[in-house]
Amino acid sequence: MPTLYSPDVHPVEFLTHFSELCDPRQELKVTYPLPEILLLTLCAVLSGANDWVAISIYGTKKLALLRKFLPFTDGTPSHDQLGNLFAALDAKAFQACFVDWVASLNKTLTGVVAIDGKTSRRSLDKAGGKAAIHMISAWSSEWNLTLAQRQVDGKSNEITAIPELLELLTLKGAIVTIDAMGCQREIAAKIVSKQADYILALKGNQGSLRTDTKLFMKEQAVVNYRDTTVTCHETVEKSHGRIETRIVTVCADIEWLKERHNWPGLKSIVMVHYHAMWQEKTRDETRFYISSMTSDAQHHAKAIRDHWGIENGLHWVMDMVFRDDECRIRKGNAPANFTTIKHAASNMLRSVKGKHSLRSKRHIAAWDDDFLAEMINT
Repeated sequence: MPTLYSPDVHPVEFLTHFSELCDPRQELKVTYPLPEILLLTLCAVLSGANDWVAISIYGTKKLALLRKFLPFTDGTPSHDQLGNLFAALDAKAFQACFVDWVASLNKTLTGVVAIDGKTSRRSLDKAGGKAAIHMISAWSSEWNLTLAQRQVDGKSNEITAIPELLELLTLKGAIVTIDAMGCQREIAAKIVSKQADYILALKGNQGSLRTDTKLFMKEQAVVNYRDTTVTCHETVEKSHGRIETRIVTVCADIEWLKERHNWPGLKSIVMVHYHAMWQEKTRDETRFYISSMTSDAQHHAKAIRDHWGIENGLHWVMDMVFRDDECRIRKGNAPANFTTIKHAASNMLRSVKGKHSLRSKRHIAAWDDDFLAEMINT
């Protein structure tokens, strides 16, 4: 009879942060304890599994490894059992446990915390009458980590979900950046109340504020800002035959705008002019932002550029490394909970330093048990 559990291996730290998660199953009918299912799923996803079938197969093939951490007395569950449990687990409670785990990593939040949403396209459940899930995530540009996430019913509901997401985080000293959907008074007030700063993109949803900002900045640009005080920062980048120029202009001399709009925490307005040339083509674009900071244009320029790290650092990784847009997990809360597991796996893969890509690290985790153990015990 093989040894079912090795007492020499320390418990997985990640699991301790999910100890308060309520198991929705009837206690007397539980064959596979919740910590075992969470460990199985995490290890399988780290090793390349992207759906319940693959996770179930991983469990049967890697049972000896799994038993080094937890008993797995009755083996591992089928793909149907996995899907049913993750569909029933409370998604908000699951996400709160994730936030608790990230907080335990003792990363002091400085720099940009980017807030943005992503839709898992294949999670559309026509039979169940459910739209594809849309997840709002918070991303630390400094640490390259997902900090938190919150599921919303659709992109239009980001406005209500973002304050809930911000409430989960300790943001003191950070700069929160959000696209135009998040440019709302309630959201700005929430950020300021968390002792953080904000840079919020201005578009048509804040009509009069954007109109006043655009008119003022363009009028002043024509006369070379002689009637106000601004700072400017210009960058020129050349790559693959493309030349990109960005000019960032920040004006903190806006008492008139603050009086007119009474926006929480507003201290400056920002104009970013973007010009690109490649082959015989050109592109010009001007964007406007509001900010709770009075720092110079160079500081604002870096924060605005850092915001877009969430596209490559999180959204692109979810699609290209974890195949998020191909994932057909649809039932109940399973899509949101599985996304949270993938975010945890992404954070763990990044925690292991080295020259290998995240995709390669998933391969190594599948082939090298010691490498996998190092990640889950980080």
